Amino acid sequence: MSETRPSVAVIGLGAMGLPMATHLATRFHVTGFDPFEPRRELAAQSGIVAESTPGAASPEADIALLAVRDHAQAETALFGPDGVLSTLRPGSPVILTSTVGPDAARDLADRLEAAGYPLVDAPISGGPVRAGKGDLLVVVGATDAALAAARPVLDAMSSTLTIVGPRPGDGQALKAINQLLAGVHIAAAAEAIALARGLGLDPAVVIDALSQGAAGSFMFADRGPRMLQAYTGGAEVKSRVDIFVKDMGIVTTVGRTSHTPLPLAAAAQQLYLIAEAAGLGASDDSSVVTILSPGAPSADSDKETVR
Repeated sequence: MSETRPSVAVIGLGAMGLPMATHLATRFHVTGFDPFEPRRELAAQSGIVAESTPGAASPEADIALLAVRDHAQAETALFGPDGVLSTLRPGSPVILTSTVGPDAARDLADRLEAAGYPLVDAPISGGPVRAGKGDLLVVVGATDAALAAARPVLDAMSSTLTIVGPRPGDGQALKAINQLLAGVHIAAAAEAIALARGLGLDPAVVIDALSQGAAGSFMFADRGPRMLQAYTGGAEVKSRVDIFVKDMGIVTTVGRTSHTPLPLAAAAQQLYLIAEAAGLGASDDSSVVTILSPGAPSADSDKETVR
């Protein structure tokens, strides 16, 4: 890595990739890639040179950071005809921030190792706002050497950095547990708001009151207000329904392969699948509430209110 101003190629400038790239650009020289021109234009407005292929973004990079959607996109970004490895200097670490699952991370690590590149398995959690502040939770599986090479970038991205183990896939295993909790909590928040509506209570009052007590959770306080927006034009898309379809699929697969029963995760997975089937895949995950309680809120409910 350069001793002056290390260079990072951020591959994927979506909801998480762009704010990460923008924050990293305060400390590093950052280039980027995204297949969609509007995302490249947004990056340019932040002073980031964004290219139209992963390879074009990577020739001067000390580190490549992947912020793509899934395993298939990671494979294409790395190993495709114009992929990162077509230009990235041999030996440069590749940081995988995407949630792809333990087996997929190990597969990518094996292929990268054969080509002469170490993989740092470092899935992230925290959302776009925290990504733009370097305030993410990052959980890492990597060898000591790979971790040392990537550490300045990981430290810049995170407020909480947890080294899970020495193997790629270890970070993904912990991220699967994180997504289990996140996915179940969103589903539970949707049920709570649906029940409040069914009982004729003001959901906004319910959210405000319960967020302060033992029944509250980050997801309830964060997604609750966005779930109300689902009835009035929809919330800003910060985390898509189809992302949780993917992630809960990873969770239930990991549970099955480890022979661990995950009944709540399985039930939550079905809610996201139903929402996706209803055409909400590209909507914010808060929109799952409309599957459980369809329709706009009524100003005058004739349903019994709990006293």
